[in-house]
This record gives sequence, structure tokens and C-alpha cells, in this order.
Amino acid sequence: MGVAIRQAGEADREVLVRLLDESFMQDPVSTWVFPDEAHRRDVHGKFLGVFIDVALAEGRVDLTEDHTAMALWLDIPAGVPEGEDDTPARMRETADPENERAELVGRLMGEVHPHDRAHAYLLMIGVKPERQGEGLGTELMAPVLERCDREGIPAYLEASSARSRVLYERLGFVFMGTAVQLPDGPRMWPMWREPRG
Repeated sequence: MGVAIRQAGEADREVLVRLLDESFMQDPVSTWVFPDEAHRRDVHGKFLGVFIDVALAEGRVDLTEDHTAMALWLDIPAGVPEGEDDTPARMRETADPENERAELVGRLMGEVHPHDRAHAYLLMIGVKPERQGEGLGTELMAPVLERCDREGIPAYLEASSARSRVLYERLGFVFMGTAVQLPDGPRMWPMWREPRG
């Protein structure tokens, strides 16, 4: 396919927030966290901006040159992290302090995140709605998955829709067996990929 991809930095933050906001505006998890569409349009970008800030500070953000797709990655060491992760609380405080769902989704994901082995964590991947289904997500993930295979590192993610779950299965990810059921909302599927080769 030959998609031009570069690593994004702080100077790209506004572009990244806009892209992720647009990519996930109608995502089942986003519509559960922010059921009112007008309110979602006001706070959704702030909410997703926390993920971007974490990835820029602690991981990597890959961005297509035409700004139509991006992937946020973290390298997670083995072992239970020391102290409590304040990211879910920061998501709620930054975006929508009165909305407990803005924190709950992060807490539920944290409860199922595996910590027994070091792994590459695909925190989020976003593709502009009009470009979805063209293979951009696969192109974005390929360099990191190739590194995982070369270095013998597994990878982990949570699929937020049945459609994305199918994409990840094609790339070698396997559903870990227990879905996260958001209260009165959609499921999320924790998925693991062993290195190939």
C-alpha cells in the first residue's frame, strides 16, 4: 500500500486530538461514556487528549503523513505497576468531572490488563471515518508488530467494536476469553498476540 508514516510529537497534538475525536465520535464505547451527542461533541476531544498526552510522554504515536490515521503505543514492563494509575481519574477530571463513566471505562480496562509479561500495548488506533476499511490501521500497526516478532515481544489491545475485533484477529490477536461488559453498555474485548516466527 505504501502509506507514509512518521512518529508524531508534541507539535502535532492538536492534529492528533482532532483526528482521534473524529475517529471515535460514533464508537460504541464513546457513545456509552457520553450518550448525549451534543455534549459528546463538546468534551470528547478533551477526554481522548489524555490518551494522546500519555502516549506522547511515555510511548510513541505513529501518524500518517496525510493525517488520516494514527496509532498510540506504550511499552508495558512485566509486573504490577507501583501505585494506582491516575489516568482514569485524569480522564474524568479533564473532560467531564460529573460523569463517572469517563473514569469507570479506564478502571475496568485496567482491571483486565495483563501484567505477567512485558508487551507492546496498542492504546488506541484511529482512522478518519471516510478512510476506514482501506487498510490504514493494518499499515500503521505493521512496523510495531514486525518489531514485536523480531524481538519476541507479545502485543495487547482492547477492541472496542466487533468490527475492530475482526481486524485484530486477522493480525494474529486472540480474544483472551473474558469480555469487559460496560454497565448497560457495549462490550470490549481484551486481545493478546504472541510474537510470530
